[in-house]
Amino acid sequence: MPLQFLQQIAQTPAPTFQEDRRARLMAQLWRELGYAPEHDEVGNVLVRIAPGRPQAGARGPLLLASHLDTVFGPHTDVQVRTGPGRWFGPGLGDNSSSLAVLTALLRDLDPATLSAPLWVAANVGEEGLGDLRGAKHLLARHAHELGAFVAVDGYLGSAVTQAVGVRRYQAHFSGPGGHSWGEAVPSAVHALGVATAALYALPRPSHPRTTLNVGVVSGGSTVNSIAAAASLLLDLRSLGGTELEALDRQAVDALYTAAQQVGVTLELERVGDRPGGPLNTAELLPLAQSAARTVGLELRPAASSTDANAAAPYGLPALAVGVYRGGHAHREDEWVDPRSHAQGLTFLQALVANYQR
Repeated sequence: MPLQFLQQIAQTPAPTFQEDRRARLMAQLWRELGYAPEHDEVGNVLVRIAPGRPQAGARGPLLLASHLDTVFGPHTDVQVRTGPGRWFGPGLGDNSSSLAVLTALLRDLDPATLSAPLWVAANVGEEGLGDLRGAKHLLARHAHELGAFVAVDGYLGSAVTQAVGVRRYQAHFSGPGGHSWGEAVPSAVHALGVATAALYALPRPSHPRTTLNVGVVSGGSTVNSIAAAASLLLDLRSLGGTELEALDRQAVDALYTAAQQVGVTLELERVGDRPGGPLNTAELLPLAQSAARTVGLELRPAASSTDANAAAPYGLPALAVGVYRGGHAHREDEWVDPRSHAQGLTFLQALVANYQR
C-alpha cells in the first residue's frame, strides 16, 4: 500500500526553495528499494530504469514526476492525523500522496517487464514562486531524450490536457517617506492602492478564461508615517496565449502609470512565467483513459497549471494525472481518503504498462 510511505513523506517539511530534507528522504526511500537516485543541480531527485526487455522501435523514456514542495512554511505543524475514512495534514495530498504512490510504484515494479525506459523524478519548485523550476530544468536537459512526460499531481480521475499560462510580477514602490503630519510627500502605499485599483479595472475576456489576482501586499511602517516602501505580488493567468500577452502589457503599464501618477519609483520584476497552451496529449491521453477504465474511472479533462506546463514549449507528449482523493488543498486541514491511494497506484501501474505496448 502507498500508505506505507505517506506519513513519513508528509511529516517531512518541504517549503518551496527548502525541499532539501524531503529530497534526501525520497532518495533514501528509493535507494532502499534498490534504485540509484541522482541529484541534479537544482535539487531534483531522478531515477532512470532501463528496460528489461528492450525492443527495437520502442518509445523513448516515460518520465513520471511528482513535486516535492508544499505551500506551507518551515514552522507549520505537519503532523498527520489518521482516521478510518480521512487522514488530515498540511500538504498530505498536494503533493505527499503523489510522492507516496510514485514510491509504491517503484516498490512493486519489475524492470524485466519494461520494453521502454522508465524515469521517475521528485522535483522541486512547483508551488508559489518556484515557477516550475525543477520541471523546467528536467525538460531543458532531457526533453530531446524523452518519449513522454507525466506530472503525477492532483485528484484521482483528473487529467490536465491544457496548460494554463501564468505570468507573475513583484512590484516594489518606493518614495521618500516621512512624518504623517509633516511635509506632504508621496506615499508608496498610496501608489500601491492606485495600482491595485487600476489592475482590477483592466478588461479581461471570459473566453478564453483569463484572470488577474493581487495575492500579497505589504508596506509601510507605522500608522503615523508616510510609507517609504510598499510591494505587491501579481498573478496573471489565461487559457489563451494572445490574451495573456495583452493582459501582461496592460498590467505592466498600469503599474508604471500608478507610480508616475503618485510620484514614487517602481521596481518591477517578473517572478513567474509558466508556458501555457494545449498539451500534446493525442498519443498519451488514450493510454491514460484506458488505464483509468481498469480501475473503474473515466478521466475528466481539465485545464490547470502544473509541472506539465514545462513540456509545452517542446511539443513533448505530456499530461498531468491525479492518484488520490481528497480536498482542502493548500489548507492546513487538507484531507485525503486513505483508501484511494491503492486505486491510484493501480491506475498508474496500468498507465506505465500501456506505455510499454
